[in-house]
Amino acid sequence: MNQRQKQILERLEQQGACTYHELAALFKVSAMTIRRDVDELANLGAATKTLGGVQKALVPAFMCETELHARLNEQKEEKQAIAAQALGLLAGNSTIFIDGGTTCWEFARALSKKAQGLTVVTNSALITLEVGQGQANSVIGIGGDYDPDRMSFVGPATEDAAARYFLDIAFFSTKGFMPAEGTFESAAPNFRIKQIIARQAKKVVLLADHTKFGQRALCKVFNTAQIHVIVTDSQTPAASLAILRDAGHEVLVAPPRREVTGRHENGQTRPMEAALG
Repeated sequence: MNQRQKQILERLEQQGACTYHELAALFKVSAMTIRRDVDELANLGAATKTLGGVQKALVPAFMCETELHARLNEQKEEKQAIAAQALGLLAGNSTIFIDGGTTCWEFARALSKKAQGLTVVTNSALITLEVGQGQANSVIGIGGDYDPDRMSFVGPATEDAAARYFLDIAFFSTKGFMPAEGTFESAAPNFRIKQIIARQAKKVVLLADHTKFGQRALCKVFNTAQIHVIVTDSQTPAASLAILRDAGHEVLVAPPRREVTGRHENGQTRPMEAALG
């Protein structure tokens, strides 16, 4: 695998999929050269060819038609930065809950690479699969009625099971967040589980990128007073951050993702976005 192919994989890790044209322009080579690179990566099982481009490998086919999958690449860089920032809240041997939203998925991915000794409780099938890949952390999946759009378990059985767990920290994402009011969701079955888990947790952490601020949805989930820590990105309006800090909340603002220097095959250096870690 050459250096450019490694950089293609890094790009796919960040945004999920790329076109041949996009990669050719990025690396300043021909589309045919990129196609040959992609062919080799596909033969290695490291990437999957698509019509006109390439996507990250190992994405289960059943995910491609879900509402969750459609949101995975939205504000991806901001979500990855938030995930990296939130890792600092973890301590070894803690028991934590991770919600099934896409920001929490990025957090679970970062956690599975960096943390160890944790017990992770979740009602998300996707989070279970992500954390369960390694053996550094334990994962407890809460079952119930399966919601295929969100790849999570919901319903009375899930709610009853959730009430049995007492957590050190619970990490949640959200559909919308009004700093002076609270968080909002569009799916009623999901918000009840969030409320139960929040009551059982010593600390509640909200992971929310800037696009969630100032937004409402169908159901209110948490009052802002129930949230102990808010982790967001650097594009969140200063006025929103001030409201939270003035109310006594801990607010962590993730810096923009770093850039690293990649080297083209002809020796020319060029900036490349770094993968987490």
